[in-house]
Amino acid sequence: MKTKEMVFAALFAALIGVLGMIPPIPLGFIPVPITAQTLGVMLAGSFLGKKTGALSLILFIVLVALGLPLLSGGRGGLAPLVGPSAGYILSWPIAAFCIGLAIEKVWPTLKVWKVIVINFIFGVVLVSLIGAPVMAIITNTSVWAGLVGAVAFLPGDLMKAIIVAIIAVQIKAVSPIEQKVNI
Repeated sequence: MKTKEMVFAALFAALIGVLGMIPPIPLGFIPVPITAQTLGVMLAGSFLGKKTGALSLILFIVLVALGLPLLSGGRGGLAPLVGPSAGYILSWPIAAFCIGLAIEKVWPTLKVWKVIVINFIFGVVLVSLIGAPVMAIITNTSVWAGLVGAVAFLPGDLMKAIIVAIIAVQIKAVSPIEQKVNI
């Protein structure tokens, strides 16, 4: 791994930590709050690509596990990684990898609508399909109830996917993906 990729991974881990400073929006019917950090997950995959994007989220989770209060609401340590939010948080590297893989495939013809679709499928649906069942198991509720509760995230996550798509297409020229595709 090149130094530039390591720097990008560290910067995006820090960015996702900064997004955690935005206060979470708690929902009364589901123990997982709405946060801005999934925007960072989508952006990591869309801007950094599969390998570096996933690495940035793995680094972020390691820092959280070490106790840094990087999650929304100032949470850190092992408790959030075994609590109701665990499935969502642990799905982030997978989501960033899948987003990055899909983005790299369409890189030469990258359009905003393609990035929106990719981020919605992997940054919203995939994260919910992993996070909601894990939350349901941890909270001893039905998986169906967890999936229905996760529907509350869809409007905000769709807005995040649109924002990320616009940003990713605008900053495409400075993305490290450009160098990978041209080599």
